[in-house]
Amino acid sequence: MKAVRLVRIGQPLEMQEVARPHIGEEDALVRVKAAGICHSDAHYRAGLSPVRSLPLTLGHEVAGVVEEVGSQVSNVKVGAGVCLHYLVTCGDCYYCSTGNEQFCISGAMIGKHRDGGYAEYISVPSRNAFPLPDQLSFEEGAVLMCSSATSFHALQKAEVKPGEAVAIFGVGGLGISAVQLARAFGALDVYAVDVDEKKLEVAEHLGAVPVNARAGDPVEELRRLTGGKGVDVALELVGLPLTMRQAVQSLAIFGRAVIVGLTDQTFEIAPYADLLMKEAQVIGASDHLAQELPLLLEMVRRGLLDLSQVITETIPLDAEAINQVLDRLERSEAGVRTVILP
Repeated sequence: MKAVRLVRIGQPLEMQEVARPHIGEEDALVRVKAAGICHSDAHYRAGLSPVRSLPLTLGHEVAGVVEEVGSQVSNVKVGAGVCLHYLVTCGDCYYCSTGNEQFCISGAMIGKHRDGGYAEYISVPSRNAFPLPDQLSFEEGAVLMCSSATSFHALQKAEVKPGEAVAIFGVGGLGISAVQLARAFGALDVYAVDVDEKKLEVAEHLGAVPVNARAGDPVEELRRLTGGKGVDVALELVGLPLTMRQAVQSLAIFGRAVIVGLTDQTFEIAPYADLLMKEAQVIGASDHLAQELPLLLEMVRRGLLDLSQVITETIPLDAEAINQVLDRLERSEAGVRTVILP
């Protein structure tokens, strides 16, 4: 089968011919119908976030059709449309048994620690395959399993309460979902902070108040919009020291800033002004949980999350086309989400 793979860190991905994956008795073989290109994939290619071994097929946002199942599989059937939870875990360690499987001691993320979805086929444990709702295309189902699920987990960590004000720093793939999910969680006011006018237009169409950070200081604008109070929750989805600092500085008393964006850089905050005098919190959010996905999928079925505007481009399973998208992501010039259609 064809697969687009990371062969050397810092170098373009390459198309390779590899063997179709074998499956175990508890696995499912999925024919990939859609694979999203996440900003994290650009980080993996650059070496900012280390992968386990090379060569490696990237791609952790995956949806497709079940082609084959192992002898012990009963939860999915051949021919079913599925979207894939990207964390493959043991289910038995302390973290798995306490519902925190993103820290599984033997956990492996598809597209980072084991071969992912930039390919014609992928093999995963059947428990990682969730039925694709009728309301979703394969492209939307792929994006849901990272962009939406990670935003959902971050909002859970923030403990958003009904009536609160939420600021989303960065309205790309994760942010567009976060805008809608914040509303579903009960946020009264949702503010979308970005420098890209087209992304801000999409966020505004979905009910957010746009804040163009290129036009002025977003912290000052958020305080103006909230009558000087600040926001109760700020989600940082960009991964820049500047936006991380702004997310913290924008908080109201008892506010919570949830940091999601990947970076190898540090950022500075003023402990007294930004944290102590407000009793504010800075919270890290890592990935998402399989146990969160059924509720997220039900929200999609009920129309609380619209992913139709998230997919801004589709491309074939082609190394050059994929590398061009990753290049644009590194330059912050890509659209909301590009999806590969093998």
